[in-house]
Amino acid sequence: MTLFFDSLDAFWWPYLFVLLGAALPTDMWRWLGVAFAGRLRDNSEWILLARAVANALVAGVITRLILFPTGALTSIPVWIRLVAVAVAVVFYFGVMRNLFVGVLLGAVSLVGLALLCGGAMI
Repeated sequence: MTLFFDSLDAFWWPYLFVLLGAALPTDMWRWLGVAFAGRLRDNSEWILLARAVANALVAGVITRLILFPTGALTSIPVWIRLVAVAVAVVFYFGVMRNLFVGVLLGAVSLVGLALLCGGAMI
């Protein structure tokens, strides 16, 4: 038993701690998801619930970034952030639901309007 506690200063101890404390508990749910995913239909109630929760989380993060930003976004006015999101949504739905085009044009509009209006940039 003394040998185990003497090895706490070893270089590998933090890696073992991360593996046991973070990776395994997270991976357990992934393995269970893979095991049960083949048994679920695409339109089952559980899949619809998972999609709804995922969409709600993304919407919450985006809303928080727009209304309560941190970092460099704090120097950009709220109306510019709202216009950039509107541009991204319009182009996403207008260009055959192409996420890349929506995000790219939203980012370009955010940076462009911030530069045009004299906002500080990164």
